[in-house]
Amino acid sequence: MEAKAQVKTVRIASRKVQLVIDLVRGKDVGEALAILKHTPKAAAPVVEKLLKSAVANAEHNYNMDTENLYIKEIYVGEGPTLKRIRPRAQGSATQILKRTSHTTIVVAEKE
Repeated sequence: MEAKAQVKTVRIASRKVQLVIDLVRGKDVGEALAILKHTPKAAAPVVEKLLKSAVANAEHNYNMDTENLYIKEIYVGEGPTLKRIRPRAQGSATQILKRTSHTTIVVAEKE
């Protein structure tokens, strides 16, 4: 039995989120929350909130014991890119890419 939560179109580049999710992959939920609380990255609060959501889904929808949960899967993918324009010298312009990401987390009970 496993529970899942996902967040879509977060305004953080997926490669920056990847750094944070690599820290917690495969860990127990309590340990992962402690790591995320003390990680000084912009993606840490987003991943922490997502993990809490997955735990709540497991408890509410599947009656799982929250003490025995661990992160079975966690991955991030690229979302839609917002394209903006910045004026440059001599009347030209440069494109600015504001990247987004979709993150998914799956928690399961230990056997």
